[in-house]
Amino acid sequence: MSVPTPPLTMGIEEEYQIIDPKTRNLHAYISEFLSQDRQREVSLGLMPELMQSQVEVGSNVCQNIGEIRQEVVRLRRAVCELAKQNGLAIVAASTHPFARWDEQSITEGVRYKELLDDMQGVAKRLLIFGMHVHVGFGNDLESKNLMMEIMNQARYFIPHLLALSTSSPFWHGRNTGLRSYRSVVFESLPRTGIPHSFNSWGEYQSYERTLGMVGAFGKDDTRAKIWWDIRPHPVFDTLEFRITDICTKVDEAVCIAALFQAICAKLIKLRRQNMSWRQYRHMHITENKWRAVRYGINDELIDFGIQESVAFPKLMDELLDFLDDVVDDLGSRQEVEYVRTILKNGTSADRQIATYNANGGDENREDALKAVVDQLVRETREGL
Repeated sequence: MSVPTPPLTMGIEEEYQIIDPKTRNLHAYISEFLSQDRQREVSLGLMPELMQSQVEVGSNVCQNIGEIRQEVVRLRRAVCELAKQNGLAIVAASTHPFARWDEQSITEGVRYKELLDDMQGVAKRLLIFGMHVHVGFGNDLESKNLMMEIMNQARYFIPHLLALSTSSPFWHGRNTGLRSYRSVVFESLPRTGIPHSFNSWGEYQSYERTLGMVGAFGKDDTRAKIWWDIRPHPVFDTLEFRITDICTKVDEAVCIAALFQAICAKLIKLRRQNMSWRQYRHMHITENKWRAVRYGINDELIDFGIQESVAFPKLMDELLDFLDDVVDDLGSRQEVEYVRTILKNGTSADRQIATYNANGGDENREDALKAVVDQLVRETREGL
């Protein structure tokens, strides 16, 4: 056996919440973080987001899953230490349990002003936090066409990975009944959700050009405003996986990254053997995405091949079997099989709901929600 030929290098981006430990609420402080980061001997490369209470980090290019773990630990540790020096804390979860979007300070800058002008009230509600995983392909036409083939097939699996990552059950102080409310908020933007399939890189470029010519990307005319759950990155030669919530624990984040790389590797291996995974229609995949949003790992997804709903743990057994012949070459067997730990202990969303209920739930809402924040702060630091 051998690793498939594209680079399959990796990168990861995470968006964190900046928390006031006393109030447990979000705290607008990104401008101060950026100023302090620039004064460091070695900058972390912190990046602002739309809200001043958000901070984004991006890893270096990684050759394997071991390097991804090192980068996630390095960046989380450094940001947590920076926050602590300022009397603050960091949380990795895709929504805050009780913060309100209409009370947030907006980051200054032309990029954010244009986004608000274009999207209006939809953009103002984007008090959400995500995680993006990149897998590298080449920059020649053959590699680009291969990347589109892999994207078309990989779409089927991304609801499964969303279910494993869910970390956003609360919104504005209430239990939404969903495991990934972030997904609902984000899909109010255009060009989000599951993409349709493309026959070639050229067909995708034609789509981009058309949108650019009609002004769909706004004044800056950037392809980054195609916000699908999985997309060719507009700058890097990567397939970018965007569907997941941000994972609260390091081990969960590394598991999701390893799974996405392994899925790409397996699909490429099939391609080299003149085979492929079946391409499912958009309406099929979106049906499974809704189930992942609503229930996370706690219900069934649909196996459209056999036309039956299947318990999520069984689907994960099948996925691990499917990936079995590539994970050793990738050096990621342990990280991929961490799926079983997630199934046993629940996702961040499951644990948040359990903590909320254990602290009185709706009858003691304020204290219960603060207990959830405290738990998220602790779990974000685990493994650092």
